[in-house]
Amino acid sequence: MNTANILAGVIFGSIGFAAFIYGKKQANLKALVIGVILMVYPYFVPNPIALFAIGTVLTIALFLPFGG
Repeated sequence: MNTANILAGVIFGSIGFAAFIYGKKQANLKALVIGVILMVYPYFVPNPIALFAIGTVLTIALFLPFGG
């Protein structure tokens, strides 16, 4: 594990945790699921560029309306 992986894990894990808490309190399934994915995926993706790309896409997906 290198510095970029740790940084991405902290950044997107924090965003995921906030999304998870928001989704749980508001009964918002999309925020809940994306929050869990954001917290877990850094453990399985070793490439730092892929980590930031996936995290960015998932974070943007939080703000898009469900179903396009």
